[in-house]
Amino acid sequence: MPASAPITQDVHTIPRTLPEVGKVNLVGLTRDRLRAALIEAGTPEKQAKMRTGQIWQWIYQWGVRDFDQMTNLAKPYRAMLAEKFTVEIPEVVSKQVSSDGTRKYLVRIAGGHEVETVYIPEEDRGTLCISSQVGCTLTCSFCHTGTQKLVRNLTAAEIVGQVMMARDDLEEWPVPGAPKDETRLLSNIVLMGMGEPLYNFENVRDAMKIAMDAEGIQLSRRRITLSTSGVVPEIARTADEIGCQLAISFHATTDETRDKLVPINKRWNIETLLEALKTYPKASNSERITFEYVMLKDVNDSDDDARRLIQLIKDYGIPAKINLIPFNEWPGAPYQRSSNNRIRAFADIIYKAGYASPIRTPRGEDIMAACGQLKSATERARKSRRQIEAEAGL
Repeated sequence: MPASAPITQDVHTIPRTLPEVGKVNLVGLTRDRLRAALIEAGTPEKQAKMRTGQIWQWIYQWGVRDFDQMTNLAKPYRAMLAEKFTVEIPEVVSKQVSSDGTRKYLVRIAGGHEVETVYIPEEDRGTLCISSQVGCTLTCSFCHTGTQKLVRNLTAAEIVGQVMMARDDLEEWPVPGAPKDETRLLSNIVLMGMGEPLYNFENVRDAMKIAMDAEGIQLSRRRITLSTSGVVPEIARTADEIGCQLAISFHATTDETRDKLVPINKRWNIETLLEALKTYPKASNSERITFEYVMLKDVNDSDDDARRLIQLIKDYGIPAKINLIPFNEWPGAPYQRSSNNRIRAFADIIYKAGYASPIRTPRGEDIMAACGQLKSATERARKSRRQIEAEAGL
């Protein structure tokens, strides 16, 4: 569907090329790339697969960054590794802890840029919300991150490095030789932080493959959820190459409203998006697609909206659940949160139609860590309410 207005600030981002000089960071390399790097550094080809497995386990299973501690490798080999390689993750600039236990990290990456990562503890899980871009490609009008221009895509190292950084802070790396502890403080990943993951597909894929690897961080694909605003061409590819759970930032039941809330809808409208979801290879009753729906007062929260949402999902036969998200306000936001009574009434219509309709409990609002609030201060382009409303077409 041709667009009649700008949809993104920078859809076709230029892949970031790392400098050729200096030590190679092993974090973020796929197994094949790690093996190739070791061979290039002088590792005999017959040993390369074994060495790759050993180093992989030290980095991702035990969280070791110092080659001297990789004790099943010979000392001369460890010295060679230290000379030619490094194991680096993003630097924590600051950590804020909410009254509800939510932790928000500001992390610095190459070039001095900063992104935000959020850890949300719950009774039965611990979820890490990670970022995939500095800023965001999209301009969703209700999202604080969307008012920040895209700076660049994160590398695979910077994406999986957020997971490693959180495990550092939670002191959750296992100790070699100690009894295995199945309790995981960090048990789930959601790609719902800063950025549109499907506009940085290859780096997101490589990072999540590392997170899912059975000899490393060991998270099941069912415990990883990728949230997209609807980059239709990459949806089937997500199932084929990552295989994780899928969430859709839906937020509206008509193209007119969604064009304003989620401008990418001007390129791939509701019909096109639902057709792609209908054929999503992983969609089943046991692996439902999550429809994320932010509740905005007098914008998308009527009974008619609820009924249209149900009908759309039924018409396309999509196994689904609907997460209702009370709008998390931020300075200059052009919208207000729907009342609790209105949200409950909306949820009741969906529930009676046979769909799960949990209302998300806002977490970390006191530290601006809630859904839609992430925006690193150093990259912030300050805008007035009037500017934001004008850009949103309100």
